[in-house]
Amino acid sequence: MKISARNILKGTITEIVKGATTSHVRIDVGGSVVTASITNEAVADLKLEKGKQAYAVIKASDVMVGID
Repeated sequence: MKISARNILKGTITEIVKGATTSHVRIDVGGSVVTASITNEAVADLKLEKGKQAYAVIKASDVMVGID
């Protein structure tokens, strides 16, 4: 796989929660969970399922920082 994004986290799918048009895919990356919001069509096309290995690919032009 060759892509331009610099943040690629390999992990295991722990849960897929399907909505009307969008699914939330939770990926365990070394004990931390990353949640991706993708279309149900993408879930089907990629044949995603719980227990399967997947990559969380993060590409953003901005990163925000917050404090309490």
